[in-house]
Amino acid sequence: MSEISLSDRLNALVSKYEETELLITDPSVIADMHRFVRLNKEYKELSALMEARKQYQNLLSTRDEARTMMSQETDPELKEMAREEFENCSAKIPEMEEKIKLLLVPADPEDEKNVIMEIRGGTGGDEAALFAGDLFKMYSKFCEQKGWKVEVSSVNEGTVGGFKEIVFSVKGEKVYGTLKYESGVHRVQRVPATETQGRIHTSAATVAVLPEADEFEVEINEGEIRWDTFRSSGAGGQNVNKVESGVRLRYNWKNPNTGVVEEILIECTETRDQPKNKERALARLRTFIYDHEHQKYIDEIASRRKTMVSTGDRSAKIRTYNYPQGRITDHRINYTIYNLPAFMNGDIQDCIDQLTIAENAERLKESEL
Repeated sequence: MSEISLSDRLNALVSKYEETELLITDPSVIADMHRFVRLNKEYKELSALMEARKQYQNLLSTRDEARTMMSQETDPELKEMAREEFENCSAKIPEMEEKIKLLLVPADPEDEKNVIMEIRGGTGGDEAALFAGDLFKMYSKFCEQKGWKVEVSSVNEGTVGGFKEIVFSVKGEKVYGTLKYESGVHRVQRVPATETQGRIHTSAATVAVLPEADEFEVEINEGEIRWDTFRSSGAGGQNVNKVESGVRLRYNWKNPNTGVVEEILIECTETRDQPKNKERALARLRTFIYDHEHQKYIDEIASRRKTMVSTGDRSAKIRTYNYPQGRITDHRINYTIYNLPAFMNGDIQDCIDQLTIAENAERLKESEL
């Protein structure tokens, strides 16, 4: 794309930026929470574009001034300084153009959201549960590195360790935009601790990353929710077994994709505080409904973007962890590295970066930028 057309596209957004800046201070807009949040997100995106526009214009202006000085200046030292300035700007301009192109592509509105993650042991019995536990540790350490907060809401432990199922929330900055690539089937190849003859087994665990729904995005008639309380079991001292802190939520919901009324059942036993467990159960209910109501949207994206790395297809095998060779392979982008111990210790950012680059390339292609 030429400099002129790129500059024109940025200039055309100035009035929209100024209009949005005014709207988010309007009392009537502030009173409409859904509109206010949407406009705030739009303002943040436009602000990033305006800052990039300013930097881009400065680079173009400085380069033009340096070019003029090179052609007119007679002092060798000043001419050399102008040449260095010209080359410096010429090198930075293409990088800035790529940054602007990505900013011009409509962002996924979900990317800014917190997430609820579900990890389930799949094929492989006890070994699959152990692997699900390893994946949870991996994500926990990655989230710790990012400064994100992890809260477990429900756990079903495996008989020899790990988890048959674990559900937890992750809160922080752009959590879904980072972790959305992890949805799918994760396969492990290793010798289980219970294997006496040293044979390599293949097991699997599924990971679902769901964008957490805000309260105003999902309409729930809380009067129709049926609540039960019960005594939690497991570790946690005397209080866990004597106080009915565990909560069970039942809610009838009409699936918009099938038209069938389904009963949603959610249990939360993680804290000793019943109100907190209720709050977490409600958050999971909102996210469940939000996720299902947006499935058509996800399917449409997947059908349009056949090569996109984050299609929302949770049945697809996305990654293999080969312990004997110390190898991780992401099958979506043919990404292979040999640092499995570090990877399982939370060092997954490079893989996510490569997936992001692949997705951005598809987005740019689709937008014809």
